[in-house]
Amino acid sequence: QPQNPVSNSLIPKVIVEASTGISAIDDGIKTLYRTGYLHNHLRMYVASLACNIGQSAWNLPARWMYYHLLDGDWASNALSWQWVAGSNSHKKYYANQDNINKYCYTQQKDTFLDVAYDEFKELKTPEVLLELDTPSLKTSLPQRSDIVIDPMLPSCIYNWYNLDPLWKGDLQANRILLLEPSHFKAYPISAKSLDFMLSLSQNIQGIQCYVGEFKELVSHYSLEHIHYKEHPLNTHYHGNETPRDWMFEVKGYYPSFFGFWKACRKTLNY
Repeated sequence: QPQNPVSNSLIPKVIVEASTGISAIDDGIKTLYRTGYLHNHLRMYVASLACNIGQSAWNLPARWMYYHLLDGDWASNALSWQWVAGSNSHKKYYANQDNINKYCYTQQKDTFLDVAYDEFKELKTPEVLLELDTPSLKTSLPQRSDIVIDPMLPSCIYNWYNLDPLWKGDLQANRILLLEPSHFKAYPISAKSLDFMLSLSQNIQGIQCYVGEFKELVSHYSLEHIHYKEHPLNTHYHGNETPRDWMFEVKGYYPSFFGFWKACRKTLNY
């Protein structure tokens, strides 16, 4: 359902600058910038601050966080932000200062979050959250360089969502890390995340990096026998598709995570 209320489609500047005045949140954002990681509780606190206290539409703040996360997954991140904002759940998620103090081991008092939970619905947006920002979210990809293809071998295509060093490990093949400009324009990641991806790819023996679109790669090198792993963001690939790895074999629709998890638990071997 629609997020409500929404007063802007940007993000509070103090969140981007890690200067909200909530020490645990500011320290968490600084940690995100420094390391590319952020504890799940803090991800929810930041989302609640942006969407429910600052009344920002969830999309741009979610993109900002995804941009900096080394373990970012757009589907998981976007759905989590919608859950916090109440557009993918029955109610909004709030955390007051007592809750933050409890789980972040702080003792901060007299902040704009130092209120009882029943006061949140009537809480006006604090002045500190009113100044908005449009963070620059752009990915600077490496310059395209030629790669060497053995036309007698099949080609395995890897990408940001598939860097599995064991996938097709027994197959003699050209191994190509494909970085599509169109993908990173739609879902940009930071320089730190890009470097993380490139370093992880080195676990794949013989991998080469190609910057360009899938069609360009196939056309330029006349690729015929192509293997890739299924993912919602590469439906334009063609060739031999390997299904994604699943933790559970549970199928069907579940109206809640806990209903789904209950079914999953039955398949676990303790």
